[in-house]
Amino acid sequence: MTLKVAIVGCGKIADGHVEEIQKMPDLAYVVGVCDLEPLMAEQLAMRYRIGAFASDLDQLLDEQRPDVVHITTPPGSHAAIAKRALDAGCHVFVEKPLTPTLAATKDLLEYAARSGRKLTIGYTYLFDPPAQDLRKLLAQGALGDVVHVESFYGYNLRGPYGSAILADPEHWVVKLPGQLLHNNLDHLLNKLLEFFEDDAPSVVARGLVRRSERFGDARDSMFDELRLVVTGKETTAYGTFSSFARPAGHFLRVYGTKNTAHVDFVSRTVTLEGASSSLPSAIGRLVPAFEMAARFARSGLTNALRFARSDFHFFSGLNYLFRRFYESIRDGTPPPISQRDIVRVATLLDSIFLQLGEAKEVAR
Repeated sequence: MTLKVAIVGCGKIADGHVEEIQKMPDLAYVVGVCDLEPLMAEQLAMRYRIGAFASDLDQLLDEQRPDVVHITTPPGSHAAIAKRALDAGCHVFVEKPLTPTLAATKDLLEYAARSGRKLTIGYTYLFDPPAQDLRKLLAQGALGDVVHVESFYGYNLRGPYGSAILADPEHWVVKLPGQLLHNNLDHLLNKLLEFFEDDAPSVVARGLVRRSERFGDARDSMFDELRLVVTGKETTAYGTFSSFARPAGHFLRVYGTKNTAHVDFVSRTVTLEGASSSLPSAIGRLVPAFEMAARFARSGLTNALRFARSDFHFFSGLNYLFRRFYESIRDGTPPPISQRDIVRVATLLDSIFLQLGEAKEVAR
């Protein structure tokens, strides 16, 4: 069975969706795209030679009868669009965050379950090659038991996306409950929760506004830095979101009883710290740097081999996630991301934004 896919929302991320779907003709193909702005839908269809485009979702659903709908619109519209697609008998892929609130997330997941259709979310980095390499190390017991995790996500407010947000007081990101953080924290949190068994680990959040620009509106209180402490029954974690640390890194450190792993999602490397040297003190301090260099070289070689196989592209994780989702539809297996994990991330987000909102009130 080859699945027919429709994409709703024709902004930049939609390009990535179309490109990755077109790499798997054995599983799926795009039959149409939709956007409230007709020109956005038309340009996407023309560039990727997609047969149909529309500005009316019901028209697209009725005419093309897709099996799967990808929702790449701003988060405030996700729930309504997803329910319309589910009512039409479609499975649904939704970009993160699923909805703006925990209550709306639970409601949508329950709606999908009642419809008998599958729903998943765009937690792309969970399936990037370095994340999968880390899971192999964990399965092999290379790290032992995990005792602590650190997740760092950097953001450039001076980049094209950050500049657009700061330039527009009506930007949809500014209107989210967590504003800039809300559009990015899924990437930071979903990696942490993989190491927690708890349904709702406790979280302590501290937000900061570091930039100097002031506009006299909601943008002024938009946090651009965040520090988190997450505590479970057996594991703890730190989370850092930073718009100012340079370079704008994106990494995960996992501390285990046998070893510590550093996962860099920018350079796509996974390296182990290694055991303390048993050599005499002076030499013992000299050798580790060369050992670490050798580990990075091996990781670089792995990336070179992936590049040779045409498997070293920006959306590798997105491609893998799509494939797993489509296979779950075809084979009747569970989707790649469980509803429980989607709810756990939404639970942490609600708690974080509640704390940050209270901090804003006190500051006033």
